[in-house]
Amino acid sequence: MRKLVVVCGTGAFALGLAAAALAVGNGVRGYGAGYGPPTSTATTTAVASGSAKATGSSKFSATLTGAQEVPKPKAPAGAGGTFTARTVKTKSGDTFSWKLTFHGLSGPAVAAHVHSGRSGVAGGVAVSLCGPCRSGMSGRARISPAIETALETGAAYVNVHTAKNPNGEIRGQIARAK
Repeated sequence: MRKLVVVCGTGAFALGLAAAALAVGNGVRGYGAGYGPPTSTATTTAVASGSAKATGSSKFSATLTGAQEVPKPKAPAGAGGTFTARTVKTKSGDTFSWKLTFHGLSGPAVAAHVHSGRSGVAGGVAVSLCGPCRSGMSGRARISPAIETALETGAAYVNVHTAKNPNGEIRGQIARAK
């Protein structure tokens, strides 16, 4: 417990100084201990060191080409890309971190998603990655246990959409990284 002694003529000024000293002393930007927005240091530290301890992780990858897309797109011959991802299982849920690169598309990438579906089969969107997208983008999302299972069993793919190919221009089946 810290003690703060302030001698001044105005009680409100002293109260303000004491509150500021408490906030700074607790390592929280502008708030007292336990209070403040969810992005405060206290909240982040509590999550990082508390109930969100990792219980397991998996790595995944995919090589994207136009030949894998269903239905077949009108894509340039050299269009392609790579996708890497990592899932981390915690007691509070699964986190999905990803990175997507691509090249040679018919135009700007308007969106990219992870879909549920086996090779050669079109499936529904499971995770929205970006839109619009730039090559080299990365991100993080919470995923359900069902999506984790689809990733683990090869029942998920990633694709990149363009205006010329709104159903997808390049696609890659997601598999465990070696």
